[in-house]
Amino acid sequence: MKNPPPIMDSATRRWRAALFLFMLATGVSMASWVARTPAVRDALEVSTGAMGLVLFGLSIGSMAGVLASGGLVRRHGGRLVITVGAVLLVAGLLVIAGGAALEVSGGVFGGLALFGAGMGLAEVAFNIEGAAVERAVGRPVLPVLHGCFSLGTVVGALLGMGLTAVRFPVGWHLAAVALAVAAAGVWTVRAVPAGTGRAEPDADGVKVPEAGGVRGRPAVWRDRRLVLIGLIVLAMAFAEGSANDWLPLLMVDGHGTGATAGSLTFMLFAVAMTTGRFTGGPLLVRYGPAAVVRASAVVAAVGVALVIFSDSALLAGAAVVLWGLGASLGFPVTISAAGEGAGPGDASARVAAVSTAGYAAFLVGPPSLGFLADHVGLRNAMVVVLVLLGGAALITGALRRRPGAPVSEVPASQPDLV
Repeated sequence: MKNPPPIMDSATRRWRAALFLFMLATGVSMASWVARTPAVRDALEVSTGAMGLVLFGLSIGSMAGVLASGGLVRRHGGRLVITVGAVLLVAGLLVIAGGAALEVSGGVFGGLALFGAGMGLAEVAFNIEGAAVERAVGRPVLPVLHGCFSLGTVVGALLGMGLTAVRFPVGWHLAAVALAVAAAGVWTVRAVPAGTGRAEPDADGVKVPEAGGVRGRPAVWRDRRLVLIGLIVLAMAFAEGSANDWLPLLMVDGHGTGATAGSLTFMLFAVAMTTGRFTGGPLLVRYGPAAVVRASAVVAAVGVALVIFSDSALLAGAAVVLWGLGASLGFPVTISAAGEGAGPGDASARVAAVSTAGYAAFLVGPPSLGFLADHVGLRNAMVVVLVLLGGAALITGALRRRPGAPVSEVPASQPDLV
């Protein structure tokens, strides 16, 4: 008979609730930006390729944050890194708001760099915190944690769609979102315990090499299984990030819809992502992560193929639901698999390494599609996403759970959100 999961104390409940709240807030902020990209593009009067260059501000900042986050968590703990990330997120949103209001491309680029750095720092730290909560409570937490991000994107997409329809100024919209993120960040930082993920000295008093450091990273990646997990998360994150960056413009420029319809399509994607993440627990328990992620990659590939090759805007819009459902579990399930069967210090290093691979694909890959789109069109550029999903489906055997993984012992059909 399997042991029941441990009962959570009030501090652990606040810890988990804080992670859920701030992931919700970051989802709102990301979707608020994505939903208004057509309006920003028109205000800046730039081409699709030039808009891709502006989006590289997000990529540059995000990768700087992602590459630094693992090492900073190992040195200072997750709470400090989340604090710095929250400050940069809020500052970035305010700078983007000012750049959009003044119609200055460089301002939007700089704001996206700050925003991306905050996202990169905070989200790697959040994955490490979420994996630690999973070990503490004996239940799946990361799928629901990422589900909160997706729920936030639904809220942000709805808000963006409504404000786009009434032509509400982008600058004021993003400034208001920045204030909401700041409030969520203050509450979160107060509830997260200090020291999670920080490297502890070994028996000889020497700290373990940091995951983000030059010495630590090669050692982590010597594990062939972890390399395959990193490739899976790379493909699945690329599929998610491509929709986040380009879906409204894909519908506007590729299928001839209006800006409001483009925002509506992105909202459908966000709803599908949220649904998949909040309801995927029973599937993971029954079939295991390898089978679930393999099926997810195939479903996402079908959705992307319909968006690319269908000439019907209505069918393409409906296919976005398959795209979102298929992409929903890839990132959180692979992060959970990366930390399975390792001690707290090793788990933090492995989670940080795989998170870095995922966010590299999520944030750097999709903007490059804009340059490809200048030559072949945005719809045809999405063939890259299709190829990556097919490759991921072939190597999901790496996600088979190791014996003794604690989360697999607990039914996940009811994630216990309260």
